Amino acid sequence: MSTQSVVTAIRVLEAVSDNQPAGLSELSREVDVPKATVLRMLRTLGELGWVAQSEAQAGKWVLTNHAFAVASRGSSGSVIRDAAMGPLNALQLDTTETVHLAVPDRGYMLIIERLDTPHVLRAFLPLGSRLPMHASSTGIAYLSAADDAFVDEYLAGQLEALTPQTVVDAAQLRVMIADTRARGYSINEQGLSTGITSIGVPLLGSGGVAAGSISISGPSSRIVPAKYQEYGEAAAGTALEISRALGAFSTKAY
Repeated sequence: MSTQSVVTAIRVLEAVSDNQPAGLSELSREVDVPKATVLRMLRTLGELGWVAQSEAQAGKWVLTNHAFAVASRGSSGSVIRDAAMGPLNALQLDTTETVHLAVPDRGYMLIIERLDTPHVLRAFLPLGSRLPMHASSTGIAYLSAADDAFVDEYLAGQLEALTPQTVVDAAQLRVMIADTRARGYSINEQGLSTGITSIGVPLLGSGGVAAGSISISGPSSRIVPAKYQEYGEAAAGTALEISRALGAFSTKAY
């Protein structure tokens, strides 16, 4: 396989990940190559166990469990997940709301773990979801711990509105980031999904460098302003425990 074919195959794989379940026409537009080429790449990736046709939607393609397993092994995400699982379980039991664990992925936050609430009405993000940083509590939390150069570069890019409440003004986002740093947790009221409110806190890795974030998410009817401080402080305590396990011996205030 030529270098260009490898590049195209990887782009197709990424397009499936971003749009799954994804159809042939959609993938062809996404990677800007002919359908015949995309189909050939899909068949090759399918033979290798990376993608498969969706059982629920004919003609659509999805990533396989093999793809997720390979991506997880040896990654920084797996180290963070290992350190986080115990504290996150305790946080979920304490709050009874959905808890997410996310790591940065090229301007997005990648959901690598989710602990579900027993409530029927709940926040739900599939594992592997990529959330725009400006539109998510995990993203704003991460930006609050990131260095200024990273924040400047991110805010200079195109900021898409996912709901009517998504903040896309760079100046407003800077205020949100500063507020998050000051109080120790982010608050996202329906900026990612209508009817869902989330509280986020950053995770620090070795040397106090931003490594990821966690969030408590649920219906806005349950996560009301009176709960923000309680949940924010609970998430901050959990994040501090995880960060210590990751080697972040920092005096940075949560």
